[in-house]
Amino acid sequence: MNVHQVDWNAIPWEPVREGVARKSFAGEGATLALHKLAPGHEPKPHQHPNEQIVYILAGKILFHVGEQDEQVLLSAGGLLVVPPNTMHWGEVVGDEEVLNLDVFTPKRPEYGG
Repeated sequence: MNVHQVDWNAIPWEPVREGVARKSFAGEGATLALHKLAPGHEPKPHQHPNEQIVYILAGKILFHVGEQDEQVLLSAGGLLVVPPNTMHWGEVVGDEEVLNLDVFTPKRPEYGG
């Protein structure tokens, strides 16, 4: 058995685009990613083949999910599942930064980790 261990605090924040930063860690089958979203960041509608489990650690975010644009307001402690291949995006609500912890399965090799 090969144990893969790191100190989460030692993983550097990686800029994604203006107002969005990420750090990630992956195993064989899943990726864990922490996103930091600044108020006023530009939302980017997107989809991917991964299931995404969203857990909000801080702040408030309005998630838009699916072709019918279902809207879900999440704050600290809120959870949401985004099915694979589903269009989605989030908008920060208010002036507090959002910390969004995501689990992706299968893992996202483009995130490194």
